This record gives sequence, structure tokens and C-alpha cells, in this order.
Amino acid sequence: MPTNMEVKAILSDTLTVEATAIRLSGGDPEVIQQVDIFFRSGLARLKLRIFGPTLGELIRYQRADRPDARASHYSIARTSDPHVLCDILSETLGTVGTVKKTRRLFLIGQTRVHLDHVEGLGDFLELEVVLRPEQSEVEGHRIISGLLSDFGIHPAQLVAEAYIDLLCSKTSLRLLL
Repeated sequence: MPTNMEVKAILSDTLTVEATAIRLSGGDPEVIQQVDIFFRSGLARLKLRIFGPTLGELIRYQRADRPDARASHYSIARTSDPHVLCDILSETLGTVGTVKKTRRLFLIGQTRVHLDHVEGLGDFLELEVVLRPEQSEVEGHRIISGLLSDFGIHPAQLVAEAYIDLLCSKTSLRLLL
């Protein structure tokens, strides 16, 4: 199963972070509209990422909810019929919620740099170091640490939860008020 080292941070100065990403990557980002539908799943998170009517990815992943860099073990299956797959999974498993985001993707070496604008939450930086089979998690931590420094991200900006968890807790809080 492939492994990434990941970290997420909330952004207060998106323009400065984007300028750094352009400088470090040597170019402009790929802009991607994504809708992630999360399904009830016992041992791991399961989401269907829809890019358009004929393109989607079913992603199963396991990752600790903590704010520092952490390993994410994942599997991806691509589909040309995401809406039918969504209907099947929704009817079979039930849904947890939906995350809608605009992602600006930069590549810096083996790191996928995501500048995400998440509907209902705001702007975030995500770093995903795609580990090669011979690389250790320690190497991934080293790469992330260097990039966090390059982007001027402070420990207080780091976020432990997935976007879906942040949205669900925000919805729960609103319901209580």
C-alpha cells in the first residue's frame, strides 16, 4: 500500500504562500475543482473524489489525527462513472458528508503542495510527500519540516483533522447554538 507523509495548515496569508509555491515549483499551479463524498467506514476513511461527470477516484486511507507530519496509507481506484458509484456507495454504506474545494496543485520535488480553498472552512496548505519504497517516514518528516520553514508555517497553524471532520464539527456546533 502506498504511503504519503502529510501535514495540513490553516492559512492567514494565502498570497504569500502561493508566491512561495510558484517560486519553489518553478511554475503556475494546476487548478482542480474537487467534490469529496465521504462514506461510513469502520477502520479507515473512504471517499469518492469527483472531478467531473466522467472522472473520479475512490480513495481509502488511514491516517492519525494529529497536527504534525503523519503517515497516510492509501489505495486509489479510478472510475469513469463516479455518479453511479456514488449512488451505490451511498445506498450501501451511507454518507458522512461532502467537502467541496478548489485545489491549486504545485509539485516541488516529490511533494504535492496543495493550496486548498474549502467551501465553508477557508484556505489551507497541505503538503503530501509521496514516499518512494526505499524511503523512510523520517525522510518524509525532514522534507516536510524544510517546506514548512520555506512557507513560514508556524506550529500553531497546523491542523490535525481532515476537512470532513472540521466541517462536521462546525455543523454540530451550529446545531447546538
